Amino acid sequence: MRKEKALNSILETKVIAVIRLSDPTRIFDVIEALKKGAINVFEITMTVPGALDIIQKLAVAKPEGILIGAGTVLDADTAAAAIWSGADFIVSPIADPGMIAACRTHDAFVAPGAFTPSEIIAAWERGADIVKVFPATSLGPQYFRDLRGPFPQLRLMPTGGVTVENAREFIGAGACAVGIGTALIDKKAVEAEDWDALTEKAGQLVESLRGL
Repeated sequence: MRKEKALNSILETKVIAVIRLSDPTRIFDVIEALKKGAINVFEITMTVPGALDIIQKLAVAKPEGILIGAGTVLDADTAAAAIWSGADFIVSPIADPGMIAACRTHDAFVAPGAFTPSEIIAAWERGADIVKVFPATSLGPQYFRDLRGPFPQLRLMPTGGVTVENAREFIGAGACAVGIGTALIDKKAVEAEDWDALTEKAGQLVESLRGL
Protein backbone atom coordinates (compact mmCIF):
# COMPACT_ATOMS: atom_id res chain seq x y z
CA MET A 1 0.00 0.00 0.00
CA ARG A 2 1.22 3.47 -0.90
CA LYS A 3 0.48 4.99 2.50
CA GLU A 4 2.08 2.17 4.46
CA LYS A 5 5.22 2.25 2.32
CA ALA A 6 5.72 5.95 3.02
CA LEU A 7 4.94 5.58 6.72
CA ASN A 8 7.35 2.69 7.18
CA SER A 9 10.13 4.52 5.36
CA ILE A 10 9.70 7.67 7.44
CA LEU A 11 9.59 5.70 10.69
CA GLU A 12 12.77 3.91 9.65
CA THR A 13 14.76 6.98 8.59
CA LYS A 14 13.30 9.33 11.25
CA VAL A 15 14.09 12.41 9.16
CA ILE A 16 12.14 14.49 6.67
CA ALA A 17 14.31 17.14 5.03
CA VAL A 18 12.11 20.20 4.49
CA ILE A 19 13.14 22.10 1.36
CA ARG A 20 11.83 25.66 1.22
CA LEU A 21 13.92 27.62 -1.29
CA SER A 22 13.16 30.79 -3.24
CA ASP A 23 15.38 29.57 -6.09
CA PRO A 24 13.93 26.26 -7.30
CA THR A 25 16.83 25.62 -9.70
CA ARG A 26 19.01 24.58 -6.77
CA ILE A 27 16.63 21.97 -5.37
CA PHE A 28 18.02 19.11 -7.42
CA ASP A 29 21.57 19.83 -6.22
CA VAL A 30 20.35 20.13 -2.62
CA ILE A 31 18.62 16.75 -2.79
CA GLU A 32 21.66 15.12 -4.36
CA ALA A 33 23.90 16.51 -1.60
CA LEU A 34 21.57 15.32 1.16
CA LYS A 35 21.25 11.89 -0.44
CA LYS A 36 25.02 11.52 -0.23
CA GLY A 37 24.62 12.11 3.50
CA ALA A 38 22.13 9.21 3.71
CA ILE A 39 18.91 11.25 3.89
CA ASN A 40 16.22 9.86 1.58
CA VAL A 41 12.94 11.60 2.48
CA PHE A 42 12.39 15.08 1.03
CA GLU A 43 9.51 17.51 1.47
CA ILE A 44 9.09 20.20 -1.19
CA THR A 45 6.96 22.97 0.27
CA MET A 46 4.21 24.56 -1.77
CA THR A 47 5.89 27.94 -1.17
CA VAL A 48 8.65 26.93 -3.61
CA PRO A 49 7.97 28.47 -7.06
CA GLY A 50 6.71 25.75 -9.39
CA ALA A 51 6.55 23.20 -6.58
CA LEU A 52 4.16 20.80 -8.33
CA ASP A 53 6.29 20.70 -11.48
CA ILE A 54 9.39 20.02 -9.38
CA ILE A 55 7.63 17.21 -7.51
CA GLN A 56 6.53 15.70 -10.80
CA LYS A 57 10.05 15.76 -12.22
CA LEU A 58 11.54 14.31 -9.06
CA ALA A 59 8.87 11.60 -8.85
CA VAL A 60 9.75 10.40 -12.35
CA ALA A 61 13.53 10.47 -11.85
CA LYS A 62 13.90 9.35 -8.22
CA PRO A 63 15.76 6.10 -7.52
CA GLU A 64 14.31 3.28 -5.43
CA GLY A 65 14.12 4.10 -1.73
CA ILE A 66 13.72 7.86 -2.16
CA LEU A 67 10.50 9.60 -1.07
CA ILE A 68 9.40 12.96 -2.45
CA GLY A 69 6.56 14.70 -0.64
CA ALA A 70 4.65 17.97 -0.67
CA GLY A 71 4.68 20.33 2.31
CA THR A 72 2.73 23.40 3.39
CA VAL A 73 -0.38 21.83 1.85
CA LEU A 74 -3.38 23.75 3.15
CA ASP A 75 -6.44 22.29 1.43
CA ALA A 76 -7.92 19.25 -0.28
CA ASP A 77 -7.42 20.50 -3.84
CA THR A 78 -3.72 21.13 -3.31
CA ALA A 79 -3.30 17.75 -1.66
CA ALA A 80 -4.96 16.00 -4.59
CA ALA A 81 -2.88 17.96 -7.11
CA ALA A 82 0.33 17.06 -5.29
CA ILE A 83 -0.60 13.38 -5.14
CA TRP A 84 -1.43 13.35 -8.85
CA SER A 85 1.94 15.00 -9.47
CA GLY A 86 3.59 12.02 -7.79
CA ALA A 87 4.03 13.11 -4.18
CA ASP A 88 4.64 10.14 -1.87
CA PHE A 89 3.35 11.99 1.18
CA ILE A 90 1.62 15.19 2.27
CA VAL A 91 2.62 17.46 5.16
CA SER A 92 0.74 20.50 6.44
CA PRO A 93 1.14 23.09 9.19
CA ILE A 94 -2.61 22.77 9.87
CA ALA A 95 -5.15 19.97 10.29
CA ASP A 96 -7.68 20.84 7.62
CA PRO A 97 -10.31 18.04 7.62
CA GLY A 98 -10.81 18.17 3.84
CA MET A 99 -7.10 17.90 3.20
CA ILE A 100 -6.81 14.86 5.47
CA ALA A 101 -9.86 13.25 3.85
CA ALA A 102 -8.39 13.79 0.37
CA CYS A 103 -5.22 11.97 1.42
CA ARG A 104 -7.25 9.10 2.84
CA THR A 105 -9.21 8.88 -0.44
CA HIS A 106 -5.99 8.58 -2.43
CA ASP A 107 -4.32 6.22 0.09
CA ALA A 108 -1.60 8.81 0.68
CA PHE A 109 0.40 9.38 3.86
CA VAL A 110 -0.55 12.61 5.60
CA ALA A 111 1.07 14.51 8.47
CA PRO A 112 -1.22 17.43 9.43
CA GLY A 113 0.02 20.08 11.82
CA ALA A 114 -1.15 20.75 15.37
CA PHE A 115 0.17 22.41 18.51
CA THR A 116 -1.92 21.86 21.63
CA PRO A 117 -2.90 18.46 23.05
CA SER A 118 -6.51 18.99 21.91
CA GLU A 119 -5.40 19.89 18.38
CA ILE A 120 -3.00 16.96 18.25
CA ILE A 121 -5.54 14.33 19.30
CA ALA A 122 -8.15 15.83 16.92
CA ALA A 123 -5.71 15.56 14.00
CA TRP A 124 -4.92 11.95 14.95
CA GLU A 125 -8.59 11.02 15.16
CA ARG A 126 -9.26 12.56 11.73
CA GLY A 127 -6.78 10.12 10.20
CA ALA A 128 -3.25 11.49 10.55
CA ASP A 129 -0.48 8.95 10.00
CA ILE A 130 1.86 11.19 11.97
CA VAL A 131 0.97 14.49 13.62
CA LYS A 132 3.37 17.29 12.80
CA VAL A 133 3.81 19.33 15.98
CA PHE A 134 4.39 22.86 14.73
CA PRO A 135 5.97 25.14 15.59
CA ALA A 136 8.12 23.14 17.98
CA THR A 137 10.61 25.99 18.42
CA SER A 138 9.33 27.08 21.82
CA LEU A 139 8.28 23.62 23.04
CA GLY A 140 11.43 21.54 23.22
CA PRO A 141 11.81 17.79 23.71
CA GLN A 142 10.17 17.79 27.15
CA TYR A 143 6.81 18.60 25.55
CA PHE A 144 6.96 15.33 23.61
CA ARG A 145 7.98 13.41 26.72
CA ASP A 146 4.97 14.88 28.54
CA LEU A 147 2.58 13.97 25.70
CA ARG A 148 3.73 10.35 25.66
CA GLY A 149 2.17 9.86 29.12
CA PRO A 150 -1.50 10.37 28.21
CA PHE A 151 -1.08 9.67 24.48
CA PRO A 152 1.31 6.70 24.05
CA GLN A 153 -0.43 5.70 20.80
CA LEU A 154 0.38 8.94 18.96
CA ARG A 155 3.12 9.30 16.36
CA LEU A 156 4.51 12.82 16.65
CA MET A 157 6.98 14.77 14.51
CA PRO A 158 8.40 18.10 15.69
CA THR A 159 9.10 20.67 13.00
CA GLY A 160 10.49 24.13 13.58
CA GLY A 161 13.29 24.40 16.11
CA VAL A 162 14.80 21.01 15.23
CA THR A 163 18.56 21.11 14.63
CA VAL A 164 21.31 18.65 13.85
CA GLU A 165 22.36 18.98 17.49
CA ASN A 166 18.97 18.39 19.20
CA ALA A 167 17.24 15.96 16.83
CA ARG A 168 18.38 12.95 18.87
CA GLU A 169 16.90 14.47 22.02
CA PHE A 170 13.51 14.92 20.33
CA ILE A 171 13.51 11.30 19.17
CA GLY A 172 14.63 10.14 22.60
CA ALA A 173 11.73 12.07 24.14
CA GLY A 174 9.18 10.14 22.10
CA ALA A 175 8.99 11.77 18.66
CA CYS A 176 8.90 9.18 15.88
CA ALA A 177 10.61 11.45 13.34
CA VAL A 178 11.74 15.04 12.90
CA GLY A 179 11.14 17.58 10.16
CA ILE A 180 14.23 19.72 9.68
CA GLY A 181 14.69 22.58 7.24
CA THR A 182 16.98 25.58 7.56
CA ALA A 183 19.10 24.01 10.29
CA LEU A 184 20.03 21.29 7.79
CA ILE A 185 19.83 23.15 4.49
CA ASP A 186 22.11 26.04 5.33
CA LYS A 187 21.20 29.12 3.28
CA LYS A 188 24.79 30.33 2.95
CA ALA A 189 25.98 26.91 1.81
CA VAL A 190 23.23 26.77 -0.82
CA GLU A 191 24.03 30.27 -2.08
CA ALA A 192 27.73 29.33 -2.28
CA GLU A 193 26.84 25.99 -3.87
CA ASP A 194 28.86 24.29 -1.14
CA TRP A 195 27.17 20.93 -1.56
CA ASP A 196 29.82 19.12 0.49
CA ALA A 197 28.76 21.16 3.52
CA LEU A 198 25.17 19.94 3.14
CA THR A 199 26.34 16.36 2.75
CA GLU A 200 28.41 16.66 5.90
CA LYS A 201 25.50 18.06 7.92
CA ALA A 202 23.18 15.34 6.65
CA GLY A 203 25.69 12.68 7.60
CA GLN A 204 26.06 14.15 11.09
CA LEU A 205 22.28 14.13 11.56
CA VAL A 206 21.84 10.56 10.38
CA GLU A 207 24.74 9.38 12.52
CA SER A 208 23.32 11.13 15.61
CA LEU A 209 20.09 9.14 15.29
CA ARG A 210 21.75 5.79 14.79
CA GLY A 211 20.63 3.17 17.29
CA LEU A 212 17.39 4.91 18.30
